[in-house]
Order: sequence, then C-alpha cells, then structure tokens
Amino acid sequence: MNGPTFDDRDGFIWFDGALRPWRDANIHILTHAMHYASAVFEGQRCYGGKVFALEQHSQRLIESARLLGFEIPWTREQIDAATNETVAANGLTDCYVRPIAWRGSEQMGVAAQLTKPHLAIACWEWGAYFGEEALRKGLRLNVAQWRRPAPYTAPTRSKAAGLYMICTLSKHAAADAGYDDALMLDWRGQVAEATGANIFFLKDGVLHTPTPDCFLNGITRRTVMGLARQRGVEIVERAIWPEELETFQQAFLTGSAAEVTPLAEIGPWRFEVGDLTRQLAADYAALVRGGNTL
Repeated sequence: MNGPTFDDRDGFIWFDGALRPWRDANIHILTHAMHYASAVFEGQRCYGGKVFALEQHSQRLIESARLLGFEIPWTREQIDAATNETVAANGLTDCYVRPIAWRGSEQMGVAAQLTKPHLAIACWEWGAYFGEEALRKGLRLNVAQWRRPAPYTAPTRSKAAGLYMICTLSKHAAADAGYDDALMLDWRGQVAEATGANIFFLKDGVLHTPTPDCFLNGITRRTVMGLARQRGVEIVERAIWPEELETFQQAFLTGSAAEVTPLAEIGPWRFEVGDLTRQLAADYAALVRGGNTL
C-alpha cells in the first residue's frame, strides 16, 4: 500500500455528531458490528467540492440500516450536511467519501436490542479504483467461486458490510490468479456483478445488464443507464447466463469507486474496449464533474 495506513493519517472524521482528529476516531473491541456484521455503509465520490448524488447515497444508507433492523439517529439532511462538513474540514475537493453506520458495544451476543447506533464519515484522496491503465486497456476478471446469495437468505437490498465478505474472498482469489477482479454469479448461476461494481454488456448496439434482484441496483448503474438512453441506446435488464458471454462485443463495470471501467476479458471470454464504452465513460465524467444530475 502506498501512503499512510488508514488508521494513521492527518485529518478529521465526523463521528456521532462532531469532527474528531482522524487518529482518535476509534471504537471498542466489543462493538457488535465487529462480531456480528451489524454495519452498513456507502461509497461516494466528491468532484470539484461537490459529492455526486449525495442525497441518494444518504437515503440509501438510512434504508440499509432499517433493513438490518436499526435506525440511524440523524436525518438524511443532517447526514448530507455532515458529509459536506467532513470534506471541507479535510480541505479536499476531489475525494472518496465513506459513511458507515453500526451497532455499538452496549450488548454482546447475537441479540442487539440494547445497542446504540453510531455513524461516522471519512474521506480521502483516491484516484482511479483500478488504476489509470485499466481505463485504457480494460480489466481482466476471473469467475468467482462464491455466489451472490438469494434474497430470501440475506438482506440483499442493503449495502451491508457482511455481504462483502465473499467479495473480499473472491477479489483475493482473483489477484492470486493474476486477475484484476472477479465476476460473481448469483445463487442460480446467472451473471450478477463484480466484487464491488455492477456490470454491463454490449451486443449489436444494445446494452444488456443483469436484473438486480439479489444485488444492489447501484446509483452509478442507474446514472449510466440514463446517459445511455440519452444517446438512444437500448438497454435490456434480464437474466444473463455465463455461456452467453461469448456473444458480447464490449463489457464494462459501473460504481462510485469504479466509475465506468472497461473490461478486456472474463475468464475465457474477450471483449473490445470499444467506442460506446469509452463514450459512456466520458459522459459520466462530464456529468459528475459538471455538478449535475440526470
């Protein structure tokens, strides 16, 4: 890792209603979230001093917590204001922002009714998630061993920390095999997403993307779909099976961290880093840096 570790930095983190020096923003070892994954989070980017789609991210954070059975004791407007305060306090204009809400250490055991909800917001400078070279050449993905769970087995509409355990395992396995990331299938064996980003495929001028019925319908995903429609591109949301991947010409990922990142290959299947992928990446960059929303 280049630069300081994430526990040893200058700056400020908003923590339960006030800014704290970065190194002092700590929690107890018996925090419920550490033992039982009772935490939800967001990932968002700030461009030119403005956090893109801030209201949508803050609202999703609140809804994610409710799906895990707890209420964040701040309104969406208060979370928006705290986010902007944190970015300003750290003197940043282009950065990544990480709000996280979790259950505290007042109760130990699976039950958590007596725990207190907490909220923190951090931000830091972070360039292209997969590196600048990936934007030019496209990423290499393998196919993950782990699969996205069915919505009747986990709260899949929540951006819950516990749901990312299999993402970490899959990304590590991909890196160990020489890949950049991994494609995750769902419990049925259909294409779902990458470890932290949604996925799109192009075939004969039409964009195809998996129906988000067991993974997040990402804010960036929806934004890019709007940009594509503005250019007259047809979009089909449907079940996609792995054997179909050989029929697609282009593929790319979308996410707040990934933005729009092209794919060069997934396992045995190859893709062109083509004109539409590059155009949508440029359109997205122009939108977020222009401070606009669709």
